[in-house]
Amino acid sequence: MDRNFTINVDGRDHMITADPRMPLLYALRNDLGKKGPKFGCGLAQCGACTVILDGVAIRSCVMPVAAVNGKVRTLDGLSEDGRPHPVQQAFIDEEAGQCEYCISGWIMTATAFLEKDPNRSDKEIREALAGLKCRCGTHMSILRAIRRAADEMAS
Repeated sequence: MDRNFTINVDGRDHMITADPRMPLLYALRNDLGKKGPKFGCGLAQCGACTVILDGVAIRSCVMPVAAVNGKVRTLDGLSEDGRPHPVQQAFIDEEAGQCEYCISGWIMTATAFLEKDPNRSDKEIREALAGLKCRCGTHMSILRAIRRAADEMAS
């Protein structure tokens, strides 16, 4: 039942052999060694597994590898010039992480959202992040970081 798939991750094509129903998350972590997306709930409820597929934040724990037809960006692929992406830098500057298990999901969701239009209101930012979970309770630091990134990206 395994088939060969070519998926573009962080700008490079990768060939993997997998069951077509296997979640993209497993291919990213187990086959390609990407450690940004994490297994949280396996039900697309928490967001720890979020990656960007063709500019849209998706939950990789429920995306079958056979359904991936486009370019996947992980946390590793955000920086193109060796410097942190503005969203990553804002999270660093605001010290937005505590245990940091979920941070990749927040960064990837915010990046996809702000890259479409960084001129966002605080309400729009909160709505875009609805559904993401942080068990450490650093939501206020995370929101400050995303506001900071939005302002940086808009200027």
